[in-house]
Amino acid sequence: MRLWKRLYVQAFENATNALPNISGVLLAYNTNIDAIKYLDKEDLEQKINEIGKENVFKIIENPPEKIASLEHLFGGILRSIKLGKAMEWFVENEEVRKYLREWGWDELRIGGQAGIMANLLGGVYRIPTIVHVPQNPRLQAELFVDGPIYVPVFEGNELKLIHPKEAQSDEDELIHYIYEFPRGFQVFNIRAPRENRFIANADDYNARVYMRKEFREGFGEIVKKVELALISGLQVLNEYYPDGTTYRDILDRVESHLNILNKHGVKTHFEFAYTPSKRVREELIEMLPKFTSVGLNEVELSSIIEIIGDEELTKEILEGHLFSVIDGMNLLMDETGIERIHFHTYGYYLALTQYRGEHVRDALLFASLAAAAKAMRGNLERVEQIRDALSVPTNERAIILEEELEKEFTEFENGIIDMTDRQLTFIPTKIVTSPKSTVGIGDTISSSAFVSEFGMRKS
Repeated sequence: MRLWKRLYVQAFENATNALPNISGVLLAYNTNIDAIKYLDKEDLEQKINEIGKENVFKIIENPPEKIASLEHLFGGILRSIKLGKAMEWFVENEEVRKYLREWGWDELRIGGQAGIMANLLGGVYRIPTIVHVPQNPRLQAELFVDGPIYVPVFEGNELKLIHPKEAQSDEDELIHYIYEFPRGFQVFNIRAPRENRFIANADDYNARVYMRKEFREGFGEIVKKVELALISGLQVLNEYYPDGTTYRDILDRVESHLNILNKHGVKTHFEFAYTPSKRVREELIEMLPKFTSVGLNEVELSSIIEIIGDEELTKEILEGHLFSVIDGMNLLMDETGIERIHFHTYGYYLALTQYRGEHVRDALLFASLAAAAKAMRGNLERVEQIRDALSVPTNERAIILEEELEKEFTEFENGIIDMTDRQLTFIPTKIVTSPKSTVGIGDTISSSAFVSEFGMRKS
């Protein structure tokens, strides 16, 4: 453990020194408002009893994965608690949306993968950041922190970049209601095996990856101001929409953006989130060769390997077998040719890269510190706060995995494995036993690792 303590300290210094090297980052496509409520046992039980406990409990084992009634809403919350898994269901019913607003929240934060990353990269790391906002009402605009965060606007025919607070307008509020629960949280006879959250998504714009006019028409100009791009929010795509639009219409637009990014030499990261539609998932995998990097967890990696066609490997990855995860990452790289795959799960991270260097490991360690600091605080305001996470214990169980890797690979040193034509990097993460919040931790991990690695490559 002494080795990792030293490596963590070194990585923090190397990464924070390198962040100013980055001249600009583009974030697209999903920004919204996160209305966070920390669940209270008595309040939750009372509300469930009021609408009918028996009907709510039926939903737990037969989930519709969308919300058309209050039974669906509370059944989804209970299912998320029972499994200890993050879940997100779309709210189809206006009466339920009104109920959610009246139920209220404990705090508001900027939401959506792009929005969360904007406040981190621009507000905390002070990297000039351009973010896409499908809508920018006052409630959302005020949630962006001060710093070099910009949205594109047209003044006449001229494209300008201004802070979201200066670009607010009378537009729809895109709210994701997030219900957080800690490990051990109990409601009726249901107990949470680990901390997590249930999301009731009342947002019609991000649900179809809406792209505003300034972004569509000014994309060529925007790209000239950045050297990195992180793309997210495509997991919500449906195969068809009532107006005749299909997922393919939207992905064609995304691909045209990727072509422009690649033409200008911008390094691109795709934050892969679980995508229910198998057909959309297939198309996203087809698009991966256009990206430099992809970030995912075991659920997302297994969902990709399922498409590639290895059922046994899919099952083993979901069960958490380390060597199956490594096999899955290698298979994904073989199939797509992507340069970088970043895998993050509870307790350890892996990176498979077609290039070598200690900066890959340092970036993962820095990302682990950032995630731990965010878990402790719920929100990050200054990069110096990440240093506090050096005191958080490193996951001891991951050391057992490290020993297994040492037995399997002869070329293994300080978390780095030389695999002839690739490098595999392993780190044990910092574990916060009672996180204040889990929202945005995955986005913090992926964006911190990607931008800090690139910054260190430039050093």
